[in-house]
Amino acid sequence: MFGFLNLNKPFGWTSHDCVAKTRKLVRLKRVGHAGTLDPAATGVLPIALGKATRLLQYLPGEKAYRATIRLGVRTTTDDLQGEIITEKSVTNLTFKTVENALQQFQGKIEQIPPSYSAIQVEGKRLYDLARKGETVEAPVRTVEVFKIEILDWREGEFPEIDVAIACGTGTYIRAIARDLGSVLETGGTLAALQRTASSGFILENSLTFTDLETQLQAGTFQPLSPDLALQHLPSVSLSAPADQKWCQGQKIAFADSSSQILRVYSEDGRFLGIGQTQDDVLVPLVVLV
Repeated sequence: MFGFLNLNKPFGWTSHDCVAKTRKLVRLKRVGHAGTLDPAATGVLPIALGKATRLLQYLPGEKAYRATIRLGVRTTTDDLQGEIITEKSVTNLTFKTVENALQQFQGKIEQIPPSYSAIQVEGKRLYDLARKGETVEAPVRTVEVFKIEILDWREGEFPEIDVAIACGTGTYIRAIARDLGSVLETGGTLAALQRTASSGFILENSLTFTDLETQLQAGTFQPLSPDLALQHLPSVSLSAPADQKWCQGQKIAFADSSSQILRVYSEDGRFLGIGQTQDDVLVPLVVLV
């Protein structure tokens, strides 16, 4: 089996749990995922099957989310799964104030990842250190938020705002919720999160585990073609015998002195793998045929 599964990750599951479940269902050892999702998050989790695991590093990093941010509350994990640090009524908060504050979270911004995250500091993951009671400040990271759109606003003792966020790789939506609360001086935490797009896969085309099991039992499951997830990369077709030589790991003369990553195809349209141009040659990086 070779290709991708666009999985709709269920609530409460870790990304590792999803890989283990998929491995069992498809009876395949070589399974991996792109873009870790927190257990409390749902939505798109790209799963690579078989040799497609070698392509994970070449998937696009852009992601999109629907998030609910609750104001007036701070937690240890920056979401509702953690312990409450502070909680205060903010009934005087207005939609316009929140809307204005959100504008500063678009573009390239600096973030400190949540204490409970998979970021490594000196070889140790932050969530492991946090569980041991060790306080370690994560390094500041520069991330990019392409767009934030407000979907809904609900007033009350602890107002909530629903937003759609399009962003680059490494962006923590929990950190946006926390930092919005800091800017507003109310406190803020993430109340719900669903990933609607990741690495070229979208929620509308995703499968739940129930869908996957049904298709497997019926014999209708077909992994998504690996090159469909790599459309952001330019492509090149090799004619014989250059395609055979390339598949054998040989460099092929190529009139391009730039350095870029390419999808490589045979003349008849077969996807052969990933190559890179270097000094007028095409170097094999991942050969799949």
